[in-house]
Amino acid sequence: MSEQQKTDAPRAPGSPGGWDVRSEELVADAALVREPAAWRGTGTVTATGTATGGGAGAGAKPARRGAVDPVKALMHRHRELCERAVDPLEIAAGLEAHGVTDRTAARFRHRDVFALAEEMYARVPRDEEERALPGTPPSQGAPEVPAGWALFALLPGVACAIAAVGWELSEGRARLAVGLGGALAVAVALRVALRYGPLRSAHHVVPATRAWACLLVAYALFGDGLLRAAVSGGPDGPWAPSTAAALGLSLAVAPALWCARLFSVGARRRLSLSRGLTEFTASVRPLLVCVVALYLCALGALLMGAGAAYGVPASAGAGALGALLLLARLLSSYGFTRAPLLMLGAAGAAEAVALASVFAGRLPGCAWLAAPVEGAVRAWGPGVVPVVACGAAAGVLLLHSSRVLSRASAHADGAP
Repeated sequence: MSEQQKTDAPRAPGSPGGWDVRSEELVADAALVREPAAWRGTGTVTATGTATGGGAGAGAKPARRGAVDPVKALMHRHRELCERAVDPLEIAAGLEAHGVTDRTAARFRHRDVFALAEEMYARVPRDEEERALPGTPPSQGAPEVPAGWALFALLPGVACAIAAVGWELSEGRARLAVGLGGALAVAVALRVALRYGPLRSAHHVVPATRAWACLLVAYALFGDGLLRAAVSGGPDGPWAPSTAAALGLSLAVAPALWCARLFSVGARRRLSLSRGLTEFTASVRPLLVCVVALYLCALGALLMGAGAAYGVPASAGAGALGALLLLARLLSSYGFTRAPLLMLGAAGAAEAVALASVFAGRLPGCAWLAAPVEGAVRAWGPGVVPVVACGAAAGVLLLHSSRVLSRASAHADGAP
């Protein structure tokens, strides 16, 4: 059968890529695949990508050849992936990203995706000179970030601390000017830290995500005071923002970037050392949980320190918001932008509805609308609203992150 006839073999619905997978043993077909020179004359390539002994005295049985080679067809469909891969795990990650599962690999007579990737990697033609050179080493560690990113991570906290001091020392219109200038300085510093740090995103972040994040931060600064005044029958006048929450969240940008870098380095290292997708997943999920827990410890310490400096208790709502923002930005930096948008929007909407329900309860016959929120505020304080809203959203994002960030395909291309 010629090359064209084999390529035009009938396809069966439901089979991987539409190719009919015969029951014959899948081996390297010399007529279909140009074997690397290092493999010629040394035996055949088995289904797991290993070489078996060859030669006259080896006693090896000749490999049976089927009517079509589905692995060859799969290699043709992912030709660019196979040619640029420097180890089998990169091919496995690419196949996983294209929806190839262990069940699909079983139809190719392989135990899992990694075994299929090993054979595909072994069957890619390579020159002798290319094999002799060291080449590009397997991906180890995280992609390079601009120099000085660790110092950039400190900029938001420094800018907020200076603005907080100016806020306390000023009065009247000067205080308002200091507050607006400090907010602008923190925003610029945060943009620089995110753009040139480990949490930078090469993917487009929709404006709605930024809008919901700004709304959540605004509620962390003003929402608790407004809700407390609303439950008490007000507001009767202006209320002071939570300077301690603002300072704690700004200072927490640095540990957020450092924890993101730690996760990226650890995941890339595990990617280069793992011998299978299941092993990689099992090692990355605990790493993600540990990194998030480490950040929460740092965030809690900073919030307690900021609260002690201003003589107020640490804001639990700001802690839940910090966890939510970290997970949302971490997912966005790896290209998963839909879940952060949904969870940030859900948390912001929940806070807005809770605040609006208190004012709506003042309408005739609508007191029942405000009863749940007012009861919760009187029992646990106004911070219960952001704790529930942001905490629930952060929990959902953590579960989602443990699923999508434990895939090898999320780290194979150097993301973030």
